[in-house]
Amino acid sequence: MISPQLTYYNMGTGVTAFSTTRQGGCSTGNYAAFNINGYCGDDEVHIAANKVALCGLLGIDSNRLVMPHQVHDCVVRRIDGPQQGVIEGVDAVMTDVPQLCIGVSTADCIPVLLYDSTHRAVSAVHAGWRGTVLRIVQKAVEAMCHAYGTAPADLQAVIGPGISLDSFEVGDEVYDQFLSAGFDMQPISRREAKWHIDLPMCNRLQLMEACVPADHIQMTNICTYQQYDRYFSARRLGIQSGRIYTGILIK
Repeated sequence: MISPQLTYYNMGTGVTAFSTTRQGGCSTGNYAAFNINGYCGDDEVHIAANKVALCGLLGIDSNRLVMPHQVHDCVVRRIDGPQQGVIEGVDAVMTDVPQLCIGVSTADCIPVLLYDSTHRAVSAVHAGWRGTVLRIVQKAVEAMCHAYGTAPADLQAVIGPGISLDSFEVGDEVYDQFLSAGFDMQPISRREAKWHIDLPMCNRLQLMEACVPADHIQMTNICTYQQYDRYFSARRLGIQSGRIYTGILIK
């Protein structure tokens, strides 16, 4: 029996927020066991069955489960209803439509969820290192302010499972892109044999720069690279492996 095992986040009343784990699905191999991402090489039959199980758990129809095809850019897309086709080239989505689950796929990149309880609006952001350099999480906050009248001080945020400072070793060219983009590298990097960059902290600092209060930002502190038995990690398992889905649903 397919029974998705989710990691839930408390973001206040009125929303369900979660990340999927590897447990409770029917996928096999490096996709085992719960994967709903159709862009990473998994069996379409397994993906479909896992999606049905997740939608059943959430109490929504399958066309109300939104998952964009991400490209490591900084496009934010407003979603105003059920989707029939592919949402191409989008790395952050937002909505104020109840019973519409929006989310992003990750496997070491950083997922960020935002919730505006005043205007009942939400966003899900995929912040890989490229998106983090492009400040996608700040662009998502700005987009919510423009679309829904969100006040950043009212936002609740979750920074979900992703690769940690200890595990995210990068070359000089990645470090140099952060430096060239104007980031203060002292709080977000460490030099060992190679540079290490703290993507969760970098996104936390960006949210604070966007005027989201520090005590409104939850850090899961789950390292996908270290906990690859429970959460997918592309660095551990390879690109041909499953993806975590981090989603949020207005009740």
